[in-house]
Amino acid sequence: MIDGLSYGLMIVGLIFWFWGTLPLVGDRSVLFKLHSLSVSDTLGSMSMIAGLLLKIPREWPLLILALISLAIWNTVLGYVLAYCSYRDEDDD
Repeated sequence: MIDGLSYGLMIVGLIFWFWGTLPLVGDRSVLFKLHSLSVSDTLGSMSMIAGLLLKIPREWPLLILALISLAIWNTVLGYVLAYCSYRDEDDD
């Protein structure tokens, strides 16, 4: 039962990863593409780590640290990339 749930979370994580790449081929703005990729990557990675947490519970301190670090890192990285891709209209 736990193995099935663990593998299910890992598969959901892979689905999120691939789902986030689909907007990259669209005609939307760079910021929309960046946002959708960042959110899906974060959710996919966190889902995979949660699956690993069920699979190897003896490593819970490291996996919880990985979850927290991943949430903070991807959030900050998204803001930094969005700020860098923003072009001020006065710079023309």
